[in-house]
Formats: sequence, C-alpha cells, structure tokens
Amino acid sequence: MGSRLEDWPGPHYSFLGLPPSWEALDRSRAVIVPVPYDGTTTYRAGTREGPRAILCASKELEYFDEETGVEACRQGIATLGELEVTVASPREMVDRVRAAGESVLAAGKIPVLLGGEHLLSLGMIQAVSARFPDVTVLHLDAHADLRDSYQGSRYSNACVMRLAADHARIVAVGVRALSREEAAFMEERQISCYYAHQLYRSPHLWEEIPRLLGPRVYVTIDLDAFDPSIMPAVGTPEPGGLGWYEVLGLLRAVAGARDIVGFDVMELSPIPQMIAPDLLAARLTYKLLTYILMDKNPRPC
Repeated sequence: MGSRLEDWPGPHYSFLGLPPSWEALDRSRAVIVPVPYDGTTTYRAGTREGPRAILCASKELEYFDEETGVEACRQGIATLGELEVTVASPREMVDRVRAAGESVLAAGKIPVLLGGEHLLSLGMIQAVSARFPDVTVLHLDAHADLRDSYQGSRYSNACVMRLAADHARIVAVGVRALSREEAAFMEERQISCYYAHQLYRSPHLWEEIPRLLGPRVYVTIDLDAFDPSIMPAVGTPEPGGLGWYEVLGLLRAVAGARDIVGFDVMELSPIPQMIAPDLLAARLTYKLLTYILMDKNPRPC
C-alpha cells in the first residue's frame, strides 16, 4: 500500500453510500479510515466488525441534518478501503494507523478513524500531534485507559491514553471505571477528568469542558462512554453512562469554539439482530462531521 491516498484500495462500503462525485478524494473535506482490528480487547470481543457495521448503517441515514439545517456530506466525505490487519503485533497496527493518518493529513483532509479497538486511536493521535503539536485530546470513555501495562503488554486497549499522554494533553469525559494506579497517574500528570457522576450531579460542568481545550482538538470516542441503555454493543459496558444529547451538546460546543483536526469512533461490537447501536455510531459520526464542516466554505457539487 502506497503512502499517497490515491494508492489505497477502494472501499467495499462507503460512508452514507454517497454519489461518486461527493466521495471523490480530490474534493473531500474528510476521509473515513476503517480499521477492523480487535487484537487486545477484553471481556467481549467483536470490535473488528465495528467499522463495517457503521458503514452499512450509515447508508440508512438522511443527508440532511435537522438540527443544523445543512447537508454536510455535500462538502465531500471519502472512504478508504479497510486498513490491512496484521496479527503479528499490536504496535505494528498502531504504526499502520499512524501512517494512514499521516497520509490523510498530508492531503489536507480531516481523518476520521472507525474502529476497531481503542488502542488504534494511539496511531491517529501520534499522526495528528506530529502535525499539530498544540493539539488537545478530548477523550470520551467509560474507562480511563491509563494503565502502564495490561496482561503483560503496554500496547493494550487498557493503556492507550497513557501512551497518548506522551504526545498530547488529555481531557477525559465520562469516566466511571479506573484503577487506583490510573487515578494516581491522572493526578501526577494533571489530566483533567470529568467523571460521569460529577456531570450527572452538576450538569453545568459540561460548559467548562470546551474552555479547557487548546485551539486544536482531536476527539476520541469509545462508545462505552454512552450509557448501556442506548449503547449496549460494546465489549465492556459500564452503568451510569452519558446521554445522546449531552454528548452532542458537548461536541457541537467544541466544534464551534475550537478547530477539530480529526476524530475517531471506536469499540462498536455489533450484536446480531440489534441495529440500533450500529445506527447510533453511524449517526454520531455524521453529526460530528456536520458540526465540523457546517461553518466551512462549501465546494460546489
């Protein structure tokens, strides 16, 4: 696979099922990067099926967004073919994602990673932070993911944000499961964290979060940040999660106040015969793209 986007294989499934002129690489504002990998997941596996489920569900979405009154896809959303997976090493998969992110960024596009397990986000964060050293990572997750190692490996789902902390400042939202070690690391590195119980008891805290972010932001979303009542299709669900409109309000506020230079939607583990979680993940992806692109100057179709 070459380093240029033009050298990548075409997608089996394209986001939204867009007309060819709307998903052409040369006119796209954003590029979807699907990565079907779950080599270090725990409890319930299956996130390798997540990217394809999101792309399939996205074809059922309306182009028009009722909240903003725009059809953001008219600005161009390209979809790459699935990134080739290796089972040799989780670190090699991170490196492959980083290379993909570098290619998208070099082409002047916004990278959108669809996972797959959350460890993959490290590669995209590395690519974005190398290009934008002042980037802040907005991390939505039920878990802190700050362990030094897990099951004998530093390159694990449970360690992704600890590794990411070496590349960017992190603001965590929705956390409700972490170890004592992770809590100590958070205090040591002065990582801002808005626990789910704090946001529930003090809703005004949502308004503080955008002000903590730098001028450029990368958003990483582990879908278990949402409450299992609306997002059961994850490997490690935790009760007491975030709501749909709470998260959308935060994302729209961040997109309006900061430059979101990339994002990911991770950890969908599809449940057979249950399509609602797949549609939630697809709609979330398109909503955030809409918030990012709605104020940009559109290109003619």
